[in-house]
Amino acid sequence: MTSTPEPDERLIGAHDVALAALREITPASTIGPAAGYTVEEDGSVSLRFENRLPGYPGWYWTVTLARVEDADPTVLEVELLPNEGALLAPEWVPWAERLAEYRAHQAELAEQAAAAEEESGEGDDAESDDDEDEPDDDLDEDDDADEPDILHAGDLDGVDIDELDDSAVDEDDSDEDADEDDSEGEESDDSDGDAEEE
Repeated sequence: MTSTPEPDERLIGAHDVALAALREITPASTIGPAAGYTVEEDGSVSLRFENRLPGYPGWYWTVTLARVEDADPTVLEVELLPNEGALLAPEWVPWAERLAEYRAHQAELAEQAAAAEEESGEGDDAESDDDEDEPDDDLDEDDDADEPDILHAGDLDGVDIDELDDSAVDEDDSDEDADEDDSEGEESDDSDGDAEEE
């Protein structure tokens, strides 16, 4: 195991250098007070400052400083890092994997929709069968209203054809009787005329 080296007091106290480096990448209003430090394995020191950027709770501005022998502290890196319990973005997933998951989800939704349609279709068929079994009173009434009265044999539109035929026969008989009477009358007239001439 490697032991952590003793921290360099000049690096721990180099807040002015760290703040100057931070102001080069972010407005001063986004930088809060100092929030501790971490000694790295190589002897460098990371100074932390509270972050006031909206949407980054639990994150800290971090400036890593180092010093070579008797030189002044120098800035190695400036970054915004999460602390424990910070709000983090989800782990990055390659596009091919995300696309495969999306397609699988769409196929699952399509299967569920098809199953739901089949279930609803079966219910509609059952209802339609029940409707066919039950008589439709309204439809029967409308049909009865539109249909003419039932005709008996020999009727046409409510007129008894047989009666018309009988009346026609009676008229023909009466006409024949009238013709016979006329012919008999003429014969009687002729006979009377012949008798007078004699």
